[in-house]
Amino acid sequence: MYKVASEKIRILYCMETIASGGVEQRRLFLAQWLDKNRYEIKIVCTNSFGYLANELEREGVEIFTVGSFSHPFHIGKYQKVIRIIREFKPHIIHGAVFEGMSMASIGGIFGKVPIKIIEETSDPQTRSKKAIYLQMLFSIVSDKVIAISPSVLRYLNSKVRISKNKFILINNGVRVPEISKDDEIERLRKDLGIKKDDIIVGSVGRVYDDIKRYSDLIHAIGLLNSKKVKFLLVGKGPDLEKLKQQISSLGLIEQFISVGYQDRPYLYYGLMDFFCITSAHEGFGLVAAEAMLNRLPVIATRVGGLQDIVKDGETGFLVPPFSPDQIAEKLKILIEDTELRKSMGEKGYERAIVNYTAERYCQEVENLYLQLLKEKKLIS
Repeated sequence: MYKVASEKIRILYCMETIASGGVEQRRLFLAQWLDKNRYEIKIVCTNSFGYLANELEREGVEIFTVGSFSHPFHIGKYQKVIRIIREFKPHIIHGAVFEGMSMASIGGIFGKVPIKIIEETSDPQTRSKKAIYLQMLFSIVSDKVIAISPSVLRYLNSKVRISKNKFILINNGVRVPEISKDDEIERLRKDLGIKKDDIIVGSVGRVYDDIKRYSDLIHAIGLLNSKKVKFLLVGKGPDLEKLKQQISSLGLIEQFISVGYQDRPYLYYGLMDFFCITSAHEGFGLVAAEAMLNRLPVIATRVGGLQDIVKDGETGFLVPPFSPDQIAEKLKILIEDTELRKSMGEKGYERAIVNYTAERYCQEVENLYLQLLKEKKLIS
């Protein structure tokens, strides 16, 4: 039924919402990387909208939406997933994010998919005991569990108590940025009212402050008491208005530049002097690697995958979460030392180009697919 002969290798990706997050970006990378003459890809997700959904469809990926899960064992949703599996007959089912992992493992069993892979893409340390137990069950029935950072792998090894042979580390990856033209950057600088002597502190991401803690970064900028330091935020989300209120109350309105979601963020990295990601928790922290590929020093919180990406004192600085005073201290060091900024930016690029590119991520995932297909004797 599932044997690969002259037919294509069929892959079904399972995930939560396709919007603007890192998981859907990596699925787009894979859709672009994997040979279309050899692989056929479809996606099942809870919801789908926006730029990345359109790009996936442009790559020939069919997207099925099943609606949001009300609980992990929402039978009606699994019936839809299993129906899709039986029609598509995938050789590989690969799930990420909690809903995606549950669809891949449970749907994969009942749909009799030969190869089941789940990918831990978030910071599992925030999970409840019940969620960890469910993840252990998902892991038991899967052939491989991908950890997207060393910190995630360490956590899985200590908490999800199954054979360590099931776990594999495949670092997250981001696309190597296009080289921005100087005239494009200057035009953007002028449009945004950025002066020549302004210092631009940048951050990129969805504006969910409980997770991303932009409020701590704003507080830190306020502590610097310098009008030339401006905060450039690339991203949108439900807490943007709340952040604007905080900025107003601190008298920082003229120092805040918000440009919303951008599908060409590399242009905005070109405006930044350094990058900050001050999250409460992160499974990986794609934007930190992206900033390093843009030769920016990175100030990051010592959480999740960020503490693996950023080398403290070498490619940037690590600070405790929820610590505006320490963020301000590191900002001050970088503001005053342009040579250190340049050195950290170059070292960050060298580290990221070896460890955190989309090409390396896709190659390692394809290698895993081929290894498992051979082990199952689906290919020779």
